Amino acid sequence: MKRALVVIDVQESFRRRPDWAEVSNPDVAGQVGRLVDLSRAAGDLVVWVLHSEPGSGDVFDPALGHVRLMDGLEPLDDEPLLTKTSHNAFTTTNLQQTLTRHGVRELLISGIRTEQCCETTTRVGSDLGFDMTFVTDATATTPLPHRRTGRVLGVGEIIERTEYVLAGRFARISDVATLTGS
Repeated sequence: MKRALVVIDVQESFRRRPDWAEVSNPDVAGQVGRLVDLSRAAGDLVVWVLHSEPGSGDVFDPALGHVRLMDGLEPLDDEPLLTKTSHNAFTTTNLQQTLTRHGVRELLISGIRTEQCCETTTRVGSDLGFDMTFVTDATATTPLPHRRTGRVLGVGEIIERTEYVLAGRFARISDVATLTGS
């Protein structure tokens, strides 16, 4: 079974947001970099995904220059770099076709917003028949306020909840050390 690492939204846009100071994993780019090295060494496909909101005027508007990978992350010439405008990496890109063309059946998921873009991509990928592995410590999130009650979920609660809802239903849960053997 051929595998691919999907790197979702590890982009400068997030570091420009005020809530980045409370991020769960300030070294998410370093953790993702370890997975990239592992994947490349194994001959696996690495797929890079960026989130863009053209015309929004915020940090996801490509006109402002923040819709780019974080420093230290660089795709090789033969690695796809996709831009999405939805929460998951499948709906507004050709990710599924790219994976199919490369014979990929297993995905490692990493990136930013553990509970949003990463979790949603994992659910959709599972529904599409891919064997999913969610690499929790290669994801990051920030505290999440409830829009109605104002209660705030801390990053630990968000990560725990994400693992609960994905494990055994949509994905295996893993970490960088287990996958890299270090």
